[in-house]
Amino acid sequence: MANEKPIALIVGLGNPGDEYRDTRHNVGWHFLDALAREKNLRFTDESKFFGQTARLHTPSGEVWLLKPTTYMNRSGSAVQAMAAYYKIAPEEILVVHDELDLVPGTMKMKKGGGNAGHNGLKDIAARLSTPEFWRLRIGIGHPRQFCPQQQVYDWVLGRPSAEHEEGIAKCLEAALRTVDNFAAGNFERVKRTVGKFATLPKSETTPAVKPAEKPSLTL
Repeated sequence: MANEKPIALIVGLGNPGDEYRDTRHNVGWHFLDALAREKNLRFTDESKFFGQTARLHTPSGEVWLLKPTTYMNRSGSAVQAMAAYYKIAPEEILVVHDELDLVPGTMKMKKGGGNAGHNGLKDIAARLSTPEFWRLRIGIGHPRQFCPQQQVYDWVLGRPSAEHEEGIAKCLEAALRTVDNFAAGNFERVKRTVGKFATLPKSETTPAVKPAEKPSLTL
């Protein structure tokens, strides 16, 4: 990781509209919203980038922030447009997204690899013609573990329980501390921070949850 390029663009995945604001699928947006609050930033609508953008000043330089407003399965249009305009390489892009295969309260990072059925990642990889961008994977859990009678579609577009929401919030709070290191290319430091959330502490549990009402939307 020592020779990796610093991150120049952070993308938070989600769906536009008040009905999707608090759903599990909008974890990426939640992260960027929290970052904007902390840094006193304001997102502006940018039609040429198919999303909302902001610019963050860090000790290592400027980092662009992007919230695609295309709906999840067309997120790549926004990422491709902004990356092309500012000449940002795929390896300089960090995508923050919800991860079914990680329980709430855990997160992991990786570069490249598959999309695990996540249509936002799938479209970004297709539009960039490569999967070699960074991902910060925020655990939301899988219904097969917590609510077997619920479909994945319903789960990601539902609201997390209070317990799960607390776990997700802890990850987002810790992830905010990694932004300056991402911008500086200090991936080993990021790895150490994120690595503390690779698994839940033994004292914590992840209780089952009831099915939640969900809006109707293509992932």
